[in-house]
This record gives sequence, C-alpha cells and structure tokens, in this order.
Amino acid sequence: MNKPLHTLLTRIFKTGQLSVTWATGQTISYGQKDAPSVRVRVNDTEAEKLLAKDPALTLGEMYMQGRFVVEEGDIYDFLSLVRKNTPDSTFSPLMRARHLWRLLKAQAATRLPINLNRKNVSHHYDLTPALFDLFLDDDWQYSCGYFESEESTLDEAQLAKKRHLAAKMQLEKDHRVLEIGSGWGGLALYLAETSGVDMTGITLSHEQLAVSNRRAEERNLADRVRFELKDYRHLKTKPFDRIISVGMFEHVGTGRYDNFFRKCAQLLDDDGVMLLHSIGRPQAGHNVTNPFIAKYIFPGGYIPSLSEVLPAIEKAGLLVRDIEILNMHYAYTCREWRKRFNARKQEAIALYDETFYRMWDFYLAGSEMAFEWDNMFIFQIQLAKKQAAKPSKRDYMVKTEERLKKKEESLPPMERLKL
Repeated sequence: MNKPLHTLLTRIFKTGQLSVTWATGQTISYGQKDAPSVRVRVNDTEAEKLLAKDPALTLGEMYMQGRFVVEEGDIYDFLSLVRKNTPDSTFSPLMRARHLWRLLKAQAATRLPINLNRKNVSHHYDLTPALFDLFLDDDWQYSCGYFESEESTLDEAQLAKKRHLAAKMQLEKDHRVLEIGSGWGGLALYLAETSGVDMTGITLSHEQLAVSNRRAEERNLADRVRFELKDYRHLKTKPFDRIISVGMFEHVGTGRYDNFFRKCAQLLDDDGVMLLHSIGRPQAGHNVTNPFIAKYIFPGGYIPSLSEVLPAIEKAGLLVRDIEILNMHYAYTCREWRKRFNARKQEAIALYDETFYRMWDFYLAGSEMAFEWDNMFIFQIQLAKKQAAKPSKRDYMVKTEERLKKKEESLPPMERLKL
C-alpha cells in the first residue's frame, strides 16, 4: 500500500465509497460505510507510486496499461466518484507545481511561431475511419448533439444539431458559406441540401477530406459542395455570406484567438453572419488541458472560457448577436458514444489492441464526466459586422427549424458511410 496515496484517499473521501485492492492484496474501503461503492485494483507497487505523484496523467496511463483495473462499476463510475470528492483544495503541493508547469508550457506553445495544427489534427482525425464507425451516428457527426429530449436517439440529436445551427445562420439560396473544420462533411451536405447554399469546407485531415469529397459526389452535390485541405489562416478568397465553425475552435489556442477572429472578420461579408460552436469551461484562470487528453487524444487542444473568447471577438470588430449555452447535451452525447464503443469492444481491439481500447474508453468516460460534474458546456456564438444582420427577436429560429424539418422529409436518407 502506498502511504501517501492512502493518506490522500482517507482525507478526501466523504461521499460514496471507494474500495481499493492494493498490490499487496490488501483491500481498504474509503468514504461512507454501506454507501454504493466502486471497487478498483492496483496491480503493482510502481503503479501506486506513479498514481501518488501525478494522478492527472498516470491514472489514465495505468488504466490504459491494465495496471489499474475497475472491478465493480466502470471507469466512468470511478471518475465521477473521485470528482465528487476532490475540490481543488485537496491537491498536494507537488500536484499544484506540476499543474503550474503544464500551464506555463501550454501558454508558451500557443505563442510560438511554429504552428503544429496539421500534425495535431492528424494525430486524432487520421486514425482509421473504421474506429469512428464504431460509435458515431450514421452521419459521423463528431461534436455535441442537440437533444430535444433525454429520450432522443443519437441520430435524432445530431440531426437536430444540424437543423439548429442552420436556423441560426439565416441561410438563403446561393449564399456562399465557409465551414472551418468540416469534419466528414455531414454539416456542409445538410446545409446545401436543405438551403441550396454554395459550400466550401476546409479541413486539415487527409482522411476526412477523402471521405467528404466522396460523399459530395455520391449525393450529387459536387457542383455546390467542395472540400479543401487548407488552414484557415491561408485562405484567400472574396468574403463569404456565412461562416460556420463547429468543434474546431478548441484547437486554436489562447495565444491565437486574436488572429482567428481577425481572419474570420476578413473572410466575412459586411452583411454576413458567423456562427461559432465550441466547448467551453466555466471560468478563466489557471486552466490547462488534462495532461492525459493532451498527450494521447488531442495534443494542442484547449477548452476556452467565454471571458477568454469575447475580448478577441471585440478586438476583431465583430458584434456578438446571440449566445446560447448547451449544458448537458455533450454529457448525453458522450454517454451514447461510450455505450456504442463499449458494445463493440472486440472490434475496437481488433482494429488496434486492448491498450488502445482502454485509452479511448478512458477518454470517452472522462469527457462525459467533465460535462456532468465539472460544469463544462457548449456555447454557440452568433457574430456579425452590422447591428441589423439578424432579426430582433429569436423566434425566427423556431420558425426556420420547422421549415427545415419539412424539407428533411423530401431528402434521401443519410446512409451510413461506406468504409
């Protein structure tokens, strides 16, 4: 039994019960007696030492390597129980020092002239498409769904998300629309089919680019929907009527927010509207991406607070016309992704190996936990250059969504991607 870790667990656990079987075989319970419990096992003394020194990184690593095992409950249950019992005040001086060092490194990285966006994107999005097919909806929407009710299916929620975004953009036939971070093309295809717009989607992922262009051809939209492998900073074109970016802003970095919004302002027509959809954190301050996520899942990623984003918008001369907060929607989305992923565990292992499977299980569970217990949320910010770029009342969104629902009925069904 590792004494520092034992002391920490004894001190912090007040809610629920955690039972730990240490490498020696000894089992100790922490927290409330007779409370619902999560039971875990640490397989070796070196793993115990690593967990005591730097749990923010090594917990995921030990789980991934099979040296930390959840025997009763699952990894989400464990992470949720720990988070309920660990306010920031429980961190040790060593943990705080590591956090500060990571913060300084992350802040410095966003200010370096070397941009690693393409490398970072490739690390995650150029994994085999068969992996994403295990857990995404039929349209492969890899961002937060919009759950009109808790009973909505994942496919219903992702379709509702596209509809909700389209309604906010006030699209008209033949509008020129730019999507920054176009994923596998599903949103661009939806906007073109439902509103008749001319779409340009840009991505830094070779895999996503190939899939997107193929899908546009299969749905006979190649004349109105095109995708390019391009960094938004290098885009040179006449201004667009509309700009949308969903799930890409988390990869920009705080030191580049001013440049991002200045470039968007340059690319947006004077009468245009921009819509930004991003994960947000509840407050600014000494924040840094979880080190496990930064190392293994999203290198270079950072979740902003609104107070970090809004000053950059103002400096770019853009007007905030609407902000909507979606609080639990991503928790529901991650829950559905994790259920699907775990149901196809053997396929995930066959694609890579069991270590990779556990890595992604930890990532999906941790993401769900963050939205349920760490007050993370989604924000959608509508931007413009002119005061009158949007109607004065928000009911236009509801009316447009009803129109889009009727339009969807006449469209061919969105078939699952062919690998």
